[in-house]
Amino acid sequence: MPKLTNKPLRYRQIHLDFHTSEHIPGIGSDFDPEAFVSTLKAAHVDSITIFAKCHHGWSYYPTKVGKPHPHLARPDLLGDMVKALSAADIESPIYISVQWDELTAREHPEWRAMSASNRYQHALPGDPSAGKQLSPAWHTLCLNHEGLRKYILDQAREVAQIYPTQGLFFDIILTPDCVCAACVERMQCEGLDPENPADRLKNDEAVNEQFRRETSKALFEEFPGLRVFYNCGHIHKQGPERFGTYSHLELESLPTGGWGYDHFPSSARYAATLGMDFLAHTGKFHTSWGEFGGFKHPDALEYECAQMIALGSKCLVGDQLHPNGAINPDTYASIAPAYRRVEKMEPFLEGARQISEIAILSAEHMNPEGARNHPSDDGTAQMLQELKRPFDVIDISARFEQYRLLILPDEITVDSALAARLKTYLSNGGKLIASWRSGLGEDGRFAVDFGIERQPEPVSFKPSYVKADKVLDTSMPETAFVFYDEAETVRSTDATVLAGIYPSYFNRSYKHFCSHQHAPDNPDADMLGAAVTEHRGAAYIAYPIFRLYRAMGQPLYKYVVRGLLDRLVPNPAMVTDLPSSGRATLTRQVEHNRHVLHLLYGPPQIRGKAVRGDDGSTRVMEMIEDIPAIGPVNATVRLPEKPKRVFDAMTGEELAWHADADGAVSITVPRLHIHSAVVFEGA
Repeated sequence: MPKLTNKPLRYRQIHLDFHTSEHIPGIGSDFDPEAFVSTLKAAHVDSITIFAKCHHGWSYYPTKVGKPHPHLARPDLLGDMVKALSAADIESPIYISVQWDELTAREHPEWRAMSASNRYQHALPGDPSAGKQLSPAWHTLCLNHEGLRKYILDQAREVAQIYPTQGLFFDIILTPDCVCAACVERMQCEGLDPENPADRLKNDEAVNEQFRRETSKALFEEFPGLRVFYNCGHIHKQGPERFGTYSHLELESLPTGGWGYDHFPSSARYAATLGMDFLAHTGKFHTSWGEFGGFKHPDALEYECAQMIALGSKCLVGDQLHPNGAINPDTYASIAPAYRRVEKMEPFLEGARQISEIAILSAEHMNPEGARNHPSDDGTAQMLQELKRPFDVIDISARFEQYRLLILPDEITVDSALAARLKTYLSNGGKLIASWRSGLGEDGRFAVDFGIERQPEPVSFKPSYVKADKVLDTSMPETAFVFYDEAETVRSTDATVLAGIYPSYFNRSYKHFCSHQHAPDNPDADMLGAAVTEHRGAAYIAYPIFRLYRAMGQPLYKYVVRGLLDRLVPNPAMVTDLPSSGRATLTRQVEHNRHVLHLLYGPPQIRGKAVRGDDGSTRVMEMIEDIPAIGPVNATVRLPEKPKRVFDAMTGEELAWHADADGAVSITVPRLHIHSAVVFEGA
């Protein structure tokens, strides 16, 4: 499929939902083109995704393929928007809902997905009916039906022919765990087992890829330069070939909507390695998509957008238009400060690339399960962000040689091809950290030389205790500290043991228990095995420390990793005294011969402790509000040469700087409120 040359994505975008029931009258009756455009302009918006067809299945223009909304007050609401936006030089990509289309689900029940688990978005927990017929749920369609694929493509062609749009956004491309008759037949023909969840996922993925391939091929041939994106709520770390049908990437990641504040950085640091233009989705909502009357605090939007640009992403804020078509001025007043900052920063963002010394080989990539988050990836990314260590998240196609250190988090099985690559990487001076079952070959032995041997049985105590020398890290306590997870039993053959595993008196059971949780460590017991080792640049941690850090947040686990990083990759590209909740990135604009240091501070707090889901479950919600200013903040960066000028990107104010004999350049930012960007020009 030909790769098209598209204009770069714009930096200040809106995604405008409009999922509007047929039981509501006067659709679009209060839409005012002048107020619409002037509100967007005042909020510094330069692109907005508008709607052709929504989840309810209704179209908002005079379509001959689909069906217009029965109460559409403006026959061509979509066209009126496109015309007004085009006159104001605001881009207008167009939205088409794919697998959520209630009208089509009613008219073509034979196209419905049949979920093996009978799970549907917005299903009521007490609804036992097949397909959740008695729930206000979206009834997912299955793309393994030629008629449905043709219907979607025909409408996409119609929209692209009628309206001068920059691109099409296809939403809801899901893996519905489908066992409809067509999918069962397909699985049987492909040698897949419909009773095996992993095989059903493979089938769903193949069906979706067929849809994407057919659709992109037709659209790219007929409309050269058209942008095309297929949304499934997460950019899965499946390798660059997975995105061959896309023109760009959009990273849906609403922190308050269930993704959390740790999802986007991990996703963005993977997307940045794929060589594609990309943007990030947050939302103006207090919770998530589809919320009317909810407003996120402007400080949160400003922080989220600043983090996007610091990680090389363009920005998008999700909104939902009222059925009457009137744009909400309060929403755009809250977006304006964020986009005012982004607009001023744009000269320092174009063509910028992350400086990353560390790579996380993604556990999601190596162990695909279809989930949005992999706890080992997220825990590793969380640690490195808190430690201010610049990193990428990579898949197996990446070049290891461009990184000083590679992390294999928790469960990266190593086949012969990967083992050969890792051995070459280490022999050429690369460094490695592996944890728990990472680094093991298919035979259960270590596939690279860590200077240790794995014993047949894991550590029999759970939890167990670790005693670490301060040589590992000065924050290690004198006494044993608990690890709440299981551990591999390993012994050193040639490695330096930096920490050891010790037992408790016994595992808790009805036979014997002590106090409220686990038994204390037994100070008279011998070491059970090595907890942390290092051998010729290859370090190993016997616990699943990265998923454990995400689950428990114990700072000592992070300090174990910090000690290994300081030992293996000293003199990092960037050091700052920001608190652990602060964030920092270093980018380089090669064409402008400058580096930009982004410093962010906006720690989220758990404010919503019981956000309800349709299924009766609850979750916590992180929020950002009234971010305080901090400072002074000190930072040191290592650059290829001394800069000629150092200044604040937002104000242009010169900053004092000092270069050490080893090339490290130190600066002080007197005051940091949400985001500061320091430009090192001529370096």
